[in-house]
Amino acid sequence: MIPWSLIDTAQIPGGGALRLMRRGAEFSIMLGDNELMNSRLSGSEQALATLSCERLHDCAAPRILIGGLGMGFTLRAMLATLGASARVDVAELVPAVVAWARGPMAELHGASLTDPRVSIQEADVGQLIRRTRAGYDAILLDVDNGPDGLTREENDGLYTMAGLTAARDALLPGGVLAVWSCAPDRTFTQRLHRAGFGVDEVKVRANGKKGARHIVWIATRDRGKRPPG
Repeated sequence: MIPWSLIDTAQIPGGGALRLMRRGAEFSIMLGDNELMNSRLSGSEQALATLSCERLHDCAAPRILIGGLGMGFTLRAMLATLGASARVDVAELVPAVVAWARGPMAELHGASLTDPRVSIQEADVGQLIRRTRAGYDAILLDVDNGPDGLTREENDGLYTMAGLTAARDALLPGGVLAVWSCAPDRTFTQRLHRAGFGVDEVKVRANGKKGARHIVWIATRDRGKRPPG
């Protein structure tokens, strides 16, 4: 069997380090002994995009924010579904992850980073959410391991009542907040309801019909009159 080799390491703001590993054509991003993502396991990240897009069928020119670039599975699935008038902002906190996407993992990402619909921002998605009011049709969060995070304590703020309220305010009426998680979290589901969302909790596989079961929450903001613009 081909052994794993270390390609690069990257510091996470606030502490900790990511490691990019490669074995043949397979990539893995690790935090300590924990594998955060693997290029062979993309099913649930793709489902985060496709489940969101199902709720956007009546949006002629949807505006979307993706929190976390990772290996780009969610972004590529989103671009494959959306039309030419869509606009997708991707917020990635760790600059090296963007560099990996343009360097050693360029073939994996394909043309997604240069797609004219896409804007890559090396920024904290929480900050982008907090400074936006009624600006997005959908916000997709694939940050850390979900509400029960591993990489950075500050990420937990995305999933608190304050974080969910900020996300709701950043969405247009009828907008969708989609959240990926490695495991169920009943308390988080209840918190979404309290924040004023209608909530569907969907179980998805990490790899097609196989692999671990992950969770995607599809939380919908109340519909109302859409602001002009």
